[in-house]
Amino acid sequence: MTAIRIATILAAFALCAPPVIAAEDDIPVTVNQVVDGDTVVLERPANGADQVRLVGIQAPKLPLGRPDFPTWPLAAEAKRALEDLTRDRRLTLSFGGRRLDRHGRLLAHLHDEAGTWIQGEMLRLGMARVYSFSDNRARVAEMLVLEGKARAARRGIWGNPFYALRAPGETHHHIDTFQVIEGAVLDAAKVRGRVYLNFGPDWRTDFTVTLAPKTARLFVAEGLDPLDLEGRHIRVRGWLSWRNGPQIEATHPEQIERVKR
Repeated sequence: MTAIRIATILAAFALCAPPVIAAEDDIPVTVNQVVDGDTVVLERPANGADQVRLVGIQAPKLPLGRPDFPTWPLAAEAKRALEDLTRDRRLTLSFGGRRLDRHGRLLAHLHDEAGTWIQGEMLRLGMARVYSFSDNRARVAEMLVLEGKARAARRGIWGNPFYALRAPGETHHHIDTFQVIEGAVLDAAKVRGRVYLNFGPDWRTDFTVTLAPKTARLFVAEGLDPLDLEGRHIRVRGWLSWRNGPQIEATHPEQIERVKR
């Protein structure tokens, strides 16, 4: 094949391929499709990805082709809310930490041209809850405030028992699910650098929050010594697993909120 023929083919391919936006903050985008209440498909790729996972929130889930996955209550309503917030609007996306998830989706914040922060609006409407990660913590404190106001008003998901705050004694029934749990820390202990926040008298069966040594040091560096939580009422969020009873492994301070009683 001649060099001229190769150049012609490459030029034709370049004209057909969707343009890719360079990696930078405040990237202008257009949403082509809403997948569910926290994921959208872009009209053209940005940073090599055509999907955006709205970082910092978790909306009710749809099965999306998974035959054994149940539809969460208010999933359709959450999807419609995100469609209303993004349809026919000029949007920008920005980043506050890790930029791609393991599925190749952008982890970004979305904003419209009027300045509306889409994550914040979904939380305000009660159509999502805060779902943060240690490598993507930007604006989580603001998100928690918005979530708290929606929960107090029982808006959206907060009026449905599926999303209710759980007491420590209920956690046995929700293993392998994401939950927000509220209760008093009965005992706080450090063993070989790992911190254990125990919510019951028997650490072998009762709900516990654990912090790895590195995480415990991060808490202290940011002004929250986890050992000081003994006797305090807190709200903690995360995935429940089973290890000597129900437990949540906390990885960053925003997972734990001190609650005034």
